[in-house]
Amino acid sequence: MNLSPLPAIMLEPLVRAALLEDLGRAGDLTTDAIVPNNHRARTALVARQTGVVAGLDLAMLAFRLFNQDLEITVERADGSKVAPGDIIATVTGPARAMLTAERTALNFLCHLSGIATATALLVVAVHGHAAKIVCTRKTTPGLRALEKYAVRAGGGSNHRFGLDDAILIKDNHIAIAGGIRPAIERARVSVGHLVKIEVEVDTLAQLEEALVLAPDAVLLDNMSVDELRQAVSMVAGRCITEASGRITAATAPVIAATRVDLISVGWLTHSAPILDIGLDYRAP
Repeated sequence: MNLSPLPAIMLEPLVRAALLEDLGRAGDLTTDAIVPNNHRARTALVARQTGVVAGLDLAMLAFRLFNQDLEITVERADGSKVAPGDIIATVTGPARAMLTAERTALNFLCHLSGIATATALLVVAVHGHAAKIVCTRKTTPGLRALEKYAVRAGGGSNHRFGLDDAILIKDNHIAIAGGIRPAIERARVSVGHLVKIEVEVDTLAQLEEALVLAPDAVLLDNMSVDELRQAVSMVAGRCITEASGRITAATAPVIAATRVDLISVGWLTHSAPILDIGLDYRAP
């Protein structure tokens, strides 16, 4: 997998804010009371479930922001598949730093690995079809770049990163504009030649109306499998087709078989379960 890491300059403010939130007003009372300042230890980030790793850079940054002397050895990089008991990375050095940063490191790593794992499940489900699994803007505020990165780590692709990426004309835009035609026409005269225009349609009649105006993509929202098949036939390659609405690992293969280009899934980022990963002590 050709997965480019996110620049550290994007990650550090998020990790620093999370650490400061956890430290509160007095720091780690438990660790400071129990662990001698000069004590050294060795721990390992260990997978407790089968899944795909994502977010390791954030976990490492959480440890290193506390103490640069911590040595971290990566065994399973982002995008790697893991099984229960697999060591993802080992951490060696000042014990106080690793224990104080533990929860922040795991919060990022478990959350993003959960997204990558859920994405990989859908990618496997549509294997053999041309459709790509893509995410949406239904992300945790402040964590969008991270969560979309996790989708890529799981083998998926990204939809818009924000409102300024492209024009996506949805049902409320159409209602306020007075129809599909005025919505698309207003959009086309308002943006530059590099900006793509996608329009959401709920029915085949709306799709027929939209196709006359040559959008770059159509979002086929909550259509039945039979309707999706008809929609793809109507489009006939003239624009990108995207299916959305209640997609699961069970329904994704059938939807992909209609030959849509994209399958967008909001729950990948807004409610994928975490991947259970722990920080386990290793005797010296």
